[in-house]
Amino acid sequence: MMIKIKKILVANRGEIAVRIMRSCKEMGIKTVAIYSDIDSNSLHVQMADEAYLLGSAPAEESYLNSSKIIQIALATKSDAIHPGYGFLSENPSFVDLVVKNRIVFIGPSSKSIRLMGDKTAARSLAKSIHVPIVPGTVRPIESLDDAIRSAKEISYPVLLKAAGGGGGKGMRIVRSEPELASALRASQSEAKSSFADDRVYIEKYIENPRHIEIQILADIHSNVIHLGERECSIQRRHQKIIEESPSTIINQIKRESLTKAAVELTKAGGYSNAGTLEFILDQDRNFYFLEMNTRLQVEHPVTEMRTGLDIVREQINIAEGNHLSWKQDEVTFKGHSIECRIYAEDPADNFYPSTGKIVSMRPPSGLGVREDRGVQAGDEISSFYDPIIAKLVTWANTRDEAIDRMISALSTYQLYGIRNNIHFCSWILSHPDFRRGEFDTNFISRNFTPESLHDIPDEMIKVAGIAAIMNAQSVQADANAFNHASGESKWKKKIFDSYR
Repeated sequence: MMIKIKKILVANRGEIAVRIMRSCKEMGIKTVAIYSDIDSNSLHVQMADEAYLLGSAPAEESYLNSSKIIQIALATKSDAIHPGYGFLSENPSFVDLVVKNRIVFIGPSSKSIRLMGDKTAARSLAKSIHVPIVPGTVRPIESLDDAIRSAKEISYPVLLKAAGGGGGKGMRIVRSEPELASALRASQSEAKSSFADDRVYIEKYIENPRHIEIQILADIHSNVIHLGERECSIQRRHQKIIEESPSTIINQIKRESLTKAAVELTKAGGYSNAGTLEFILDQDRNFYFLEMNTRLQVEHPVTEMRTGLDIVREQINIAEGNHLSWKQDEVTFKGHSIECRIYAEDPADNFYPSTGKIVSMRPPSGLGVREDRGVQAGDEISSFYDPIIAKLVTWANTRDEAIDRMISALSTYQLYGIRNNIHFCSWILSHPDFRRGEFDTNFISRNFTPESLHDIPDEMIKVAGIAAIMNAQSVQADANAFNHASGESKWKKKIFDSYR
């Protein structure tokens, strides 16, 4: 059934909420923001047409409070809810609640999330249509004895993984049987606390793999297209840091095999909206299906920069019941794009999260440079949410040019008040192995030490130093301006009495 969406409640915060609202504004769609008490002056709140308080800072009392979100959506007469990523984006029960209240969920159906968002179910489906999967179980582990038996069949090393979530949560590498019992307990405990689901499964741990993902779009009319691959192998603790497209390890024959497998899996799962199929390549370049992310990915700007397509706009278009805007042969790929995730963390202290106020922030700009962020000078980075500050993306005709452009952009990125990973990203991009495209998911653990931050090329340090000197003169002025700024809101904020 075709509908016209006129107002969207964005059930998220930070840079992804801002990103979604940008597309909505271009499409003439009104937006509703939700926020916790510590996010009352956040960028996404300022950008929305309306904004409503959910509750206190803990996610359980705010961004995970599905009943309050539905209440606000109904009160504001929102036609649809966009979940972004994280929080409730892959929660099928939330999707059911949205649909029950006759609100459009901008994403896949709860049935598709249960099938494709559950890793064991998705692995079983992939196996049934002969898409290669990493050797392992296609059902959750039922007991320690079951785990011991499965690990022996697979052979060590093995990997314990959460069945109902991602982002490295609940993941444990086990290299021998004596390690298995404690690793299983830890994996189940972390999975339960992160996803309210303690199911885990076991698969063979592939040494030094490459992590490749395929972006797909699918409408409710059974049309499915892919938007190429993204290379996501630069990770720390199973969390992606740098993504790029295209991959340096994929030739056209392998690319056609991967994208064909992704499209076939999407169709087999009856999936619609945006999604990402994740694969790993072993050292012989054999590929295996890992999982599907049934939502918008953090790294979607990389694909948008290469294709010129607005994935969020297309998500809304699909949710309205329309056909895909493009056929596969109409999608064109140009140049090379790279994304760096800018985190509030200290690479020199085992990537420990950093909290505090952003005293001054002046991101880079210029030809082929894009920055997606949800914070600004004066904002407080808290311990309650993911420490991502922004995503910096560059595009150029070639990979070398895109890298050079990113290094230049990072060197002028001014961010003061909290520790961050800007110089760490520069170190990665400047590393000769990264330049040559010779890396895998263990690149950081194999090469990085705190002393590595001193290995950034001298010319870059000089540029960054000049920027720091220039910025130091304006930091106090920025801080004073923030402290004396009017407290009057220029946007509409409403608070339900029951939320006080």
